[in-house]
Amino acid sequence: MEKRLILAIVLSFLILFLFQLIFVKPQPAPPVPVETGTEAAAVESQPAGDKIKQAEKPASSEQAAEGGEVITSEREQEIIIDTPLYTAIWSNRGGVIKSWKSKNHLKKIPSKKNPEREPLDLVPETALATGIFPFSLQLDDQDVTDLANNSLYRVNTDRLELSSDQKGQLIFEYSDGNKVKIKKQLSFDGQNFSFKTSLSVEINGRQIEPLVLWGPGIGTLSPEEMKEKFSANRGAVFLVNHKAQRLPEKKLKPLSETVRYSGLGWSAYEENYFAAIFLLDPIRSQSYAFRLDHEETSPDGQKVVVPYFYLAFTHPTEAYIGPKEYDRLKAYGHEVKKVINFGFFGFIAEFLLIVTKFLYKFFPNWGIAIIIMTFIIKILLFPLTYSSTKSMAKMQEIQPKIKALQAKYKKAKQDMEQRRQLNEEMMKLYKEHGINPAGGCLPLLIQLPIFWGFFRMLVVAVELRHSPFVFWIKDLSVKDPYYITPILMGITQYISQKMTPSSADPGQQKIMLLMPFIFTIFFMNFQAGLVLYWLTSNVLQIAQQAIMNKMMARKREKDGKRSKKKSSKRSATR
Repeated sequence: MEKRLILAIVLSFLILFLFQLIFVKPQPAPPVPVETGTEAAAVESQPAGDKIKQAEKPASSEQAAEGGEVITSEREQEIIIDTPLYTAIWSNRGGVIKSWKSKNHLKKIPSKKNPEREPLDLVPETALATGIFPFSLQLDDQDVTDLANNSLYRVNTDRLELSSDQKGQLIFEYSDGNKVKIKKQLSFDGQNFSFKTSLSVEINGRQIEPLVLWGPGIGTLSPEEMKEKFSANRGAVFLVNHKAQRLPEKKLKPLSETVRYSGLGWSAYEENYFAAIFLLDPIRSQSYAFRLDHEETSPDGQKVVVPYFYLAFTHPTEAYIGPKEYDRLKAYGHEVKKVINFGFFGFIAEFLLIVTKFLYKFFPNWGIAIIIMTFIIKILLFPLTYSSTKSMAKMQEIQPKIKALQAKYKKAKQDMEQRRQLNEEMMKLYKEHGINPAGGCLPLLIQLPIFWGFFRMLVVAVELRHSPFVFWIKDLSVKDPYYITPILMGITQYISQKMTPSSADPGQQKIMLLMPFIFTIFFMNFQAGLVLYWLTSNVLQIAQQAIMNKMMARKREKDGKRSKKKSSKRSATR
């Protein structure tokens, strides 16, 4: 059982370590085949560079043919939408978003050029380099596409300032007076990150359903953020049959090879903490994500191919551009909370987040909330832990008898009959001493899902982003900058292990004593919040173990006195 316990611990943390390594590589890997759980039709085979591009010259009213009303603007304008939650900048050139800055969320790590943290902009800087901004349109006719994305639209206002109880509309209109007529109507609410969308495109008097684009990507990672372990969790998400299907950036294919999803509730482009979510018409809408390779010149004059990633969709009815806050997304409805990737033990991670948020209301420090949560878990698991410790102590006591049996049946590995007899004698021995052979592993098996749930919660919970704890720990969602907590965690793990009864042989015990060192290496680059949880768990385990050791010592003392009394009675009887 000890060998299985060691193997379980090593394998579990090896998996966790490998999972961590996935996030280290922010650069996209070569594309792999995409599997979808829905009916998907291949997008028409057309080179991505020809399918999505910007016109070299913007359209003007002079290009309009006679006979219709020309609707345009004489100058380029930037329209500011200012709410308590965000400041957005839209442009009347194409009716696109140029900037979307969340007021309550700053850039995760200050850059060397800008040491002061700035508001986080969810519109990536690379949009300027590619010329394709969010809410650009794509139609079958490339000339019309160029016209739609480069013309100067007439707008109904140049600024909307909304308080939390106010609503407002932004309307973009364009017509070349002959062939093309476009209208984008957006309705904003000052208390939400969401806004309603209505899009109308007419070509030669016929209603057309264009693709709407979001991208490239979402937000901009600084070089410092690129080094963080969990900054590269980016890609598209599709709600298909009430399940969130994810396509990370490394799996996105060129436009000519991608597939379209239909029957969607919504599609989104996400990173760890933020997302651009678009509610769709489940009957008419289609959506897909793709990679667009763009040739650029590097600083040293070399030609390099840079991949950019986009989300495309039809018939959007509403958009949400903001943080993946659990309570906000749950209140928003439409199953958008599924954009939060809680992982394999998602129900545990979600429950832990709910309880930790509840504790935070009374103790407004996320580190303290994590400590209290850990304390509650330890109390709930104490009966199992105590049972496990008793089982391990009894196993330790009967080790001489077990070794005697193993010596008696020393050919058990080769002889099936001896192996059967050994197993029968071992089970008889366990039964005589009231030992459950699996009792030592049960608490570990229960704690691993909880640990994984905490891990996933801390990876995706935007509530913990930029949340300080004490002194040097300024952000629980990133690693301890001075590695103090991982080292303390390793020390307390060692102390706890030394205090815990073990039935392992000396060789196995030495291997187990290496575990604290291995754990410390694993945890060096994990979030400070996760390390705090494990460190607190170790400290509480040491306290529990001291209490349990005293309880078992008293029990052994009482059992010893009872056995002496029985022996003396037998002697007197004789």
